[in-house]
Amino acid sequence: MQLSPKFHQTEAFKKFWQQGNGKEMIAFSGAQPSLEGFEKYAHLYYHTDLAGDAAARETLMNMSFPAAMRMITAAAGENISQESSLPPGLKHMLLQMQQEPAWLNRDLLERGAELCRRAGLNALIVLRDFTLMGGYNYAYLNKPLIFTEALKKGAVKRLTDTLDFWVNVTRQDALNTHGKGYAACVKTRVIHAYSRLMIQEMIQDWDTREWGKPINSWDMIATYIGFSLTFLLGLKKLNVRFSAEEEAGVFHLWKYIGYLLGIPAAYIPENAKDATAQFYLWTSIQPVADADSVMLAHALLNESLESTIYKYRYQRKRLRYLHICCNWFLLDKETNKRLNIPDVAFKKLFPSFLRSVNRNMQKLSREAQLKKGHNAQLKVLADYLRTAPEHFSA
Repeated sequence: MQLSPKFHQTEAFKKFWQQGNGKEMIAFSGAQPSLEGFEKYAHLYYHTDLAGDAAARETLMNMSFPAAMRMITAAAGENISQESSLPPGLKHMLLQMQQEPAWLNRDLLERGAELCRRAGLNALIVLRDFTLMGGYNYAYLNKPLIFTEALKKGAVKRLTDTLDFWVNVTRQDALNTHGKGYAACVKTRVIHAYSRLMIQEMIQDWDTREWGKPINSWDMIATYIGFSLTFLLGLKKLNVRFSAEEEAGVFHLWKYIGYLLGIPAAYIPENAKDATAQFYLWTSIQPVADADSVMLAHALLNESLESTIYKYRYQRKRLRYLHICCNWFLLDKETNKRLNIPDVAFKKLFPSFLRSVNRNMQKLSREAQLKKGHNAQLKVLADYLRTAPEHFSA
């Protein structure tokens, strides 16, 4: 199939890159994006993780879900050899994941993970109100969520799964082979493959030409640009300062996570300039938010009302209001309007407060910031795990 940048002439594309968050990405990265080099990445729209697919066929599609997850979880914590009695597809995938690539720099990996922890609640706000909500602006990217009935499962569950994964992969030494973050990547890789296979086998009207293969490699890279480039831009907007080494570390962190999840590492951007240039190309094949996108966005907005972390409804309504304020501060005006984010009163006050707090937070020692941020993130995760519906990695 031949892919072309069919949406680059639309008003929405031009506004994003000339006036909106895309313009901020260009200013942050110093990139000069163009459509040159589109062919280098286009094939990734139809490329998927075949090793993960084989592992999923032998486990999640051939056993009961609990039994398969017990096998996968146990195997993720073991040193797998060629003599292992595991199903051959799962064994092959794990043998590949155990091989550390020559480019991996563990020190740089830790610098990126440290920034994720040091940012504390700011990181979680950016991930939710900028990265995750901003992703709903792209109609085709969201099709797997619609076909796997993410709306029926609820935003609380999806947010819990995402938070659990992100926290696990950003702890100290978490991505050491057989560490907790490594294990999270093993399970996530097989779950992605299972979801893709289910869509391919059960959804007859999946439009591969337009939407790419389900959970394809280019969509995955775009998602992880959200966890790196968009994440860093969001922290900057909230006055969280970081060093050049920490910035490089965040990109290195998500390159390695992408590698563990079966994405061809050669195509995963290593810096803000490359990430912006590639994101520009990817957005040229994505129409903006449709009705499904708006439903997903409002499910995320209303997650605060559905969650039972807070006992009283007024507390939940206040939390929803604060997230809406952050949506308006982090996302550009056009994206907020397309997703029908409510325009609330005094929406600049809470982000201004956060920026002021973060300015003072920089006065603490690095060690104090790390400890405080780490503990705050673990508390939020514990609250979600305690109250959310059962999720796949439980």
